[in-house]
Amino acid sequence: MSSTLYRAAAAVVRHRRRTITVWFLAILLLAGAGASISAGTDDEFTIPGSSSQDALDILSRIFPQVSGSSAQIVLTVPPGTDLHGQAIRDAVGDAVDAAKKTDQVIEVVSPYDGTVKGAIAADGAAAIITVQLDEPFTGVQAVTKQQLTAIGATLQDHAGTGARVVVGGDAYANRVPKPSATEGLGLVVALMVLLITFGSLIAAGIPLLTAVLGVGLSVALLYGATAILDIPSTAVSLALMLGLAVGIDYALFIPSRHRSQLHDGLTVDESIARAVATAGSAVLFAGLTVIIALVGLVVAGIPFLTTMGLSAAAAVAVAVLIAITLIPALLASAGERLRPKPRRPGRVRLPRVSADGVFRRWVTLATRRPVITIVVIVLGLGAATLPAGELRLALPDNASEEHGSAARETYETISEHFGPGYNGPLLVTANIISSTDPVGVMDRLGAEIGALPGVALVPLATPDPKGQVGIVQVVPDSAPDSQATTDLVNRLRDLEHHFYDEYRVHTAVTGITAVGIDVSARLGGALLPFGLLVVGLSLVLLTMVFRSVAVPIKATAGYLLSVGTAFGATALVFQRGWFADALTVAHTGSVISFLPIILMGVLFGLAMDYEVFLVSRIREEYVHTGDARHAIDAGFRGSAPVVVAAAVIMFGVFASFVPEGNATLKPIAFSLAVGVFVDAFLVRMTLVPAVLALLGDRAWWLPKSWDRAMPSFDVEGEGITHELALADWPEPGSTDVIATDDFTLTPAPFAPQHLRIRPGEIVEVIGDPAATSPFLLALGGRVTDIQGTVKTLGDVLPQRASAVRTKTRLMRCAHLPDPGPAIVETARQAPPLLLIDGLDLVLARHERDAVHRELQTATAKGTTVIVTRHEHDPGLPATQIITLTATEVYA
Repeated sequence: MSSTLYRAAAAVVRHRRRTITVWFLAILLLAGAGASISAGTDDEFTIPGSSSQDALDILSRIFPQVSGSSAQIVLTVPPGTDLHGQAIRDAVGDAVDAAKKTDQVIEVVSPYDGTVKGAIAADGAAAIITVQLDEPFTGVQAVTKQQLTAIGATLQDHAGTGARVVVGGDAYANRVPKPSATEGLGLVVALMVLLITFGSLIAAGIPLLTAVLGVGLSVALLYGATAILDIPSTAVSLALMLGLAVGIDYALFIPSRHRSQLHDGLTVDESIARAVATAGSAVLFAGLTVIIALVGLVVAGIPFLTTMGLSAAAAVAVAVLIAITLIPALLASAGERLRPKPRRPGRVRLPRVSADGVFRRWVTLATRRPVITIVVIVLGLGAATLPAGELRLALPDNASEEHGSAARETYETISEHFGPGYNGPLLVTANIISSTDPVGVMDRLGAEIGALPGVALVPLATPDPKGQVGIVQVVPDSAPDSQATTDLVNRLRDLEHHFYDEYRVHTAVTGITAVGIDVSARLGGALLPFGLLVVGLSLVLLTMVFRSVAVPIKATAGYLLSVGTAFGATALVFQRGWFADALTVAHTGSVISFLPIILMGVLFGLAMDYEVFLVSRIREEYVHTGDARHAIDAGFRGSAPVVVAAAVIMFGVFASFVPEGNATLKPIAFSLAVGVFVDAFLVRMTLVPAVLALLGDRAWWLPKSWDRAMPSFDVEGEGITHELALADWPEPGSTDVIATDDFTLTPAPFAPQHLRIRPGEIVEVIGDPAATSPFLLALGGRVTDIQGTVKTLGDVLPQRASAVRTKTRLMRCAHLPDPGPAIVETARQAPPLLLIDGLDLVLARHERDAVHRELQTATAKGTTVIVTRHEHDPGLPATQIITLTATEVYA
């Protein structure tokens, strides 16, 4: 991976202007296209196939008067005023008549309608006009709400002195997140951190510019996709927040490595290529972990959550692409201006984050008494996790709207005079098409439901005009997002068999509140499989990256502590109300249903980022020195400044979405900010060094069988570093086809080999196939468990194994039905390197002679031939003969 990134970055540097032009044109064109074809976002949270959604869909076809959204015109009068007085009745009647003529209104119910109960409050101080619309709240037009508001104002004028009218309800819900000025504070924080980290305005500006451009491109793509897909506005906001955070984060690492290399004296072009190959490899791996976690949200099987995960994943993918393509082009354009200058006397410079000083003291304190550090961190974060058990999941309702909004005022007025349940009534549907007494059945059904615990009122129990389906409107005595209302829904569903036995009708519980409860239940049920997916994924990925058993287990346990702490802090604020006023939390008691699964997915990716950036540097030091304690100290001091900068930027971006964020996005942003802070500073930078110090060399143990079976990820670019170090090996301008020093495999099937094989040679390798076959496969890039130094056709192995495979031809005689003619035909093509395994399997004398002649002809054209045999063949004109003795059977 690092070799590929090195060459790609070198190409970008050569074509810097073209790369920048293509990116900017793409952003402009896609932004214009997205704006022109956008069909708008869809903010309905539904679960197709759930009982509540199926019942609601049936109602929309058969009984549309109760299936859309509704608005309430709530009239309150001062004490002593008679709501049954003729003047007020006339004013209400005029309001009802006017509402019936309003666009999108399908039904208006007067509080004086004899078929409806409970529309006049028991205290005699309030009455409700219910306006039923033919669209969900997302489809209610602004002009409709304006007309209803004007009707309410007229009613207030005509209802007498002291009367007050509020107009709200679900139709007035405003759950679409909107950007605010406070979110710009995240960019300000990022700019300050980048200035302190780089000490250069140009170096600090590049990550900000590319992050903003990436977010613009992502949002344009999502709005363009609304032409064919239903995308909620929350998905766009999540993509905006996450894309901005990771866009700055990922853009930080490559310029940081580039400036460090410039300081060491590398040329600009070479430094950029190496920075992308090293830091870019880590960025690519980190981005892939975030993307995989977000795409993993599909396991919930909920369409809108799948859309949110894929939208956020797309934003992260754009950020990664920009980091490894556009940023190198911009760095190349900046040229020498990014090279750190030596400090001149008297010159005032911005402070720089030091790798020593505070970070040396930090890691020393964390590792001096590792057991104490581990116990304190684990117990502290474990205690902070305890409130997480109180989290209540629900979809946002009008109780979470901003104070002073029409929806919020109406919600509070109804709660005060009618009870909180009136804001979230349930609908019990009954299939009465086969009933001979539909009215009587609905009356008896309504009466039985009205007597159930938790039911405050049954205002309406009626069949539809065609007698196909009946509805019972049920007002709970608890708020829509309370556990008591959920219990009532479950109680009604548990009675379905009883209702059928008693009334011979099939029933279902639906309505906006029931749909929200079903969404929350499905999301809660998806947490365990998604959590197992994330934990399992982290264990596998980190085992492959760090070649260790202990490191992945430690990393995953740390991730779980971070997630638990974020849940606990969210419960304290949004459940118990701690600091709710300071954070402008409009409503406490529940959080958005998909917060846990979104938090787990996003924080998993970010936690793996910090784990990779920090521990990979420690592992690199350990590989070079073999001293575990020195590796922790040196690796920590080398990577901690960048990790701190990245975490502070990420925290700042997420935290900036909290003060003015809407009810949907605010708890997500808050939990992510807490999770990032805890994971970066307490888990990765404190707990991780302590655990590694406690384990010592054991931290890097991995069973050999696992090591051979798993692929290797070069996330720190060690491969390209090795390649560049061997650029002039074995000597400058060498034309050797094969060059090796101390070459063998793991486990070693043959003694270490020192070889120099030049173009046009025929080399005969003699020995047991247990040694000769692995030898040949390794030289051809087919086996990568290589020890020592090896170059084939100028490419370093195993780093460039894929390139070697494309330039060599391998003939395994044991696998060919007729090896002689096949070898002759291949030799005639004169490949640069021809490898023949088991040439002694060509038994016929005339075929062997033909092979020998064709190999000689190929070598005259520059082909190098290496063959393996059990015994020497005197007829083969070999220029070198290598004898291998098998030391261990290669498996």
